[in-house]
Amino acid sequence: MRLRAFELDEPVPELNEPHALAILRPWVDVGNVGTMTLSRLESYYGAVQLAKLGRPGNFFDFTRYRPTLYFKEGRREIQVPNVTIAYAKVQKGHDFLFLRLLEPHMLAEVYIDSILQLFKRFGIKRYCLLGAMYDMIPYTRPLLVSGTASNPMLQKKLKAANVISSDYQGPTTIAFLISQQALQMGTETLSLIVHLPRYFMVENDYRGEIRLMEALGALYDFPMAQDDAEKAKQQEDQTRQIAEQMIAEEPRLRLILNQLEANYDSRVEENKEEVQLSPLSPDVEKFLQDLDRRFRQG
Repeated sequence: MRLRAFELDEPVPELNEPHALAILRPWVDVGNVGTMTLSRLESYYGAVQLAKLGRPGNFFDFTRYRPTLYFKEGRREIQVPNVTIAYAKVQKGHDFLFLRLLEPHMLAEVYIDSILQLFKRFGIKRYCLLGAMYDMIPYTRPLLVSGTASNPMLQKKLKAANVISSDYQGPTTIAFLISQQALQMGTETLSLIVHLPRYFMVENDYRGEIRLMEALGALYDFPMAQDDAEKAKQQEDQTRQIAEQMIAEEPRLRLILNQLEANYDSRVEENKEEVQLSPLSPDVEKFLQDLDRRFRQG
């Protein structure tokens, strides 16, 4: 079955007031936090593929999103980057759609309208964007989660989960129109974005996954990622060990850490996304670069 740009697998299910949980690569999926979280939920609920773009080349530049070659039963296959959507039926409560979105390079309006038509077809009641971004977060503090919600009830639940309100202004993704236009259709919208230390970059950030699942727990009865908790602890311990070793070698670096902590504490206290601080000095930037280099070396 065709629905705008999407090809739907048949038979097409009937869903009970579904909530759509989405990730958006590559914009807000650093450390694969959103990908790991969505994969966990799809596995828990036994999600089934529902749809994908019929012609992804209409929207994506395949010199930027590269196809992947792999072997399957001795044959060489190619995987073409695409948007995939899965669904899960839940015995009690709302059903779910799980959206793995890519930022479009072309025909963005058609792309977004196709997603919204899918929302109309299945009667989506809530759209939630999940992800992570890099930020100036000190390793000595819990990971921040920022978010927005379209109504006071949702905002209150996010605040209870220690999610700070986002008042960001500046460059964004064209995919933000999905939230904006879904709200105009009467769909609840919200976002949950984990802030990760930009100087400790790892391919799979289990600390971010755990923190995102904690925030989601304020909205849903989702299982915690217990099997990844030990990996998260190992990453946290490694971060602390490397940073403290560097501070021991150069005690004045403690002042830099104090600046990062002051920034963090101000944001939490004032519940703001941005707090105006003086620009980081070259020494601070060098310290952060050295931290990242040494962390990658293990």
